[in-house]
Amino acid sequence: MSYQPVHILARPEDIAPRVVAAGDPARVELLAKLLEDPRLVNTNRGFITYTGKYRGTLITVATHGIGGPSAAIVFEELVMLGAKVIVRFGTAGGLIPELHVGDVVVPTGAHYNPGGTIGMYIPDGVVSAVPDFEVTRVLIDTLRGHGIEVYLGPVITSDAFYAETEDFIKKWVSRGAIAVEMECATLFTIGLLRKVKTGAVLVISDSLVHPEERRMKTAEELKARALEVGRAVLDAVTRVTV
Repeated sequence: MSYQPVHILARPEDIAPRVVAAGDPARVELLAKLLEDPRLVNTNRGFITYTGKYRGTLITVATHGIGGPSAAIVFEELVMLGAKVIVRFGTAGGLIPELHVGDVVVPTGAHYNPGGTIGMYIPDGVVSAVPDFEVTRVLIDTLRGHGIEVYLGPVITSDAFYAETEDFIKKWVSRGAIAVEMECATLFTIGLLRKVKTGAVLVISDSLVHPEERRMKTAEELKARALEVGRAVLDAVTRVTV
């Protein structure tokens, strides 16, 4: 069954093969300011989307909203419109003592609970929700080239922002997760199913294990770090083959 986008009201020529997606429209607006001649191509449903050039390469920056259902809609429609590479530039909560606010995680995979959005795609089991190897390698190399320290490891993709408990933390840390967020497993799964390259870069916005860092930082508080990391992410995306 073929579909046409009904949320991202853009034309195929409006969407670049390379996309950086973020949950927060404020982060998308920030990224758009780093592009050459950014053009607003969608505002429908609040999924703010711009296309412009970064160092001569056409890139789209798009809002995917919060959680699996919202993100899946946007990722699917971006693919319908011609996206070949999608990198999530988001935030996450740190689950291990080594991570502090402002640190950067490049996920090597994403745990998830069976069911939910991914369960609609994979009702008879689970998949290895992993990003594309080339994209991940380029992200790591480029971030380090910009002088940004990178933490590597799986994350846990949660469907409920306020459901984390001490048991939740212990369970997922014991399974190797280093941070918690809400969209990576959905992105990586759709990438596998739709044959597009995916990856993610996450800035730690709060910590679930350091009491003094429990409050999630606002977009304004993370702005300087988001600009620094965002430049590296855009630079990396230009280097990925499509």
